[in-house]
Order: sequence, then structure tokens, then C-alpha cells
Amino acid sequence: MKNILNGKVLIAALVIASVLLCASLVYILVRRPAAAAPELTPAFAALTVIPAPTSTPHTLPPTTTPIPLASLSSPTPAAGQIAIGVYVQPTTGGDGLRIHTEPNVSAGLAFPDPAFDSEVFLITKGPEQADGYTWWYLTALYDTSRAGWAAQKYLTAIPSP
Repeated sequence: MKNILNGKVLIAALVIASVLLCASLVYILVRRPAAAAPELTPAFAALTVIPAPTSTPHTLPPTTTPIPLASLSSPTPAAGQIAIGVYVQPTTGGDGLRIHTEPNVSAGLAFPDPAFDSEVFLITKGPEQADGYTWWYLTALYDTSRAGWAAQKYLTAIPSP
């Protein structure tokens, strides 16, 4: 029996396959129905102008203005003596000192948190006598809005910070 897969047979098979492939492609391209052109309608765009964002104004906290000692008109007190212009710290044993809106025990609190023993205040008004105490008006050095009346019994004079 002769070998049927010789070189001539393989070349002929490749030629026939190529001709059939090309004929198939031509047939598909010729017989393909033409795509219908889509009907185009003009589109209208609605233009919406969006304003640029603006910054929200931020309220700045009130600026603290240190109280100049020159404006306080009192003679220089002796060391350890409490008077206007003297720096003091609360001495409550760690309980905190309640600062009042008026110089009396029944007055409301000037701020909800007590003044701690480490805080430094400047005496700016006083003294006032009420409820068996001598009262002094204190102003915190770091925040002038933190101010009010305190009883002298719970204050200790300190050197200028």
C-alpha cells in the first residue's frame, strides 16, 4: 500500500483549504445585509451653572488680652499678701475651687469646672466682704473669660509667673 500522506497531497489539501476559506469570507461579506443607518435626531443639552463653593466663615475664639500690671493701681503688697495685682493659686487640697459670678456663696458659678490647684490667676478686683469670707475677683492668665469671685480662704499668693 502506498503512503497517502506524501508532500503533494499535503500541499494540495492546504491549497484547497485556503481557497475554501477565502470563498467563505467573500460569501459572508457579500451576502451580509447592509446595516441600517440609525436615525439621528439632534440632542439638546440643558446647561446648569453650579456656583463655585464659598468658604464658610469661621468664628474665631475671642482673643485673650493679658491684663497689664501697670493699669492696676495698688501699692506693691508684701510677699505672701493677697491684694489687687497679685498672682494666686487655689489651695483646696485637690478638690478644686468654685469660682462665682458674684462675691457670695449663693451666687452662680462663673464656669462649670472648678479651678484646679495648679492654675494661676491674677487678682483684678476686690476685696468684698460677704458670707463671712473675703472675696477677690480672679482672672485666669491663659483665658480672660475664665474669671470670677473666689474666697480668700482658698487662695495662696505666688510670685509673678
